[in-house]
Amino acid sequence: MSDTAKLLLEANGLSARYPASKADVIADISFRLHEGERLCVIGPNGCGKTTLLRVLAGSLPYTGSLSCLVRGTEAGRGAGEPAERLVERRTLTARQGARETGYLAQLSSAYFSYTVRETVSLGRYARQKATFLPGISREDAEAVDTSMRAAGIEGLAETGIGFLSGGQLQRVFYARALAQDPAVLLLDEPTNHLDLFHQFDLIARLREWVDSPRRASVGVFHDLNLAFAYATRVILMDAGRIAAEGPPETVLRGETINRVYRMDVAASMRALLQRW
Repeated sequence: MSDTAKLLLEANGLSARYPASKADVIADISFRLHEGERLCVIGPNGCGKTTLLRVLAGSLPYTGSLSCLVRGTEAGRGAGEPAERLVERRTLTARQGARETGYLAQLSSAYFSYTVRETVSLGRYARQKATFLPGISREDAEAVDTSMRAAGIEGLAETGIGFLSGGQLQRVFYARALAQDPAVLLLDEPTNHLDLFHQFDLIARLREWVDSPRRASVGVFHDLNLAFAYATRVILMDAGRIAAEGPPETVLRGETINRVYRMDVAASMRALLQRW
């Protein structure tokens, strides 16, 4: 990461719970995310990984502070104010937040008979002017085409999504998130439903997307091999808190991960690979 990389997101003492919860599901979470970073969040089931993503996406209330970098008219409120600045996430409207963070959920479902192109076009809502039936502009159409190419689904553009496999549908929703043109892409098990080839293909496409200026990602991964292949930095969670944070080579080979997963993770991975 460059010393001049922009700070895109900053969390300080984040805690959150669901309405029916008696205790916090995540507690005292603090980290920073700069442009160019691929942050992977790992940990056993129920440790709070998806809950953290939902907070970052603005879909779950929180205590503490969560700031994201916003630009343009959303950043400046008066003459002389900077073109971009850190703003508390909870003060943004849903439309404003969607311009800064895109969210690819772990389990995406389709209950409508749109084509692939129409579905990806829904990602442009946050970028359109707030007018009734604004339609699709040339800029929107180009963004949709670019997003479909980035996801490798341009050949399916006119196909109804009801005719797609689970893996194809996952890539459609990935393209829809890209169409938002967010600064931070939130990924909850992004390789869900994908075969082995398309898992590594998507990882490569994500790396390329993050390499563009003013972009970063936060992804939840259960597959530690994919996390190792993708991450520039890893957060290991345990019981709703950060147990370890750092480069993947340090966190994934450290002693803390063995305690959290209750097994020798590296030895188990090596033993499995030796069977090949």
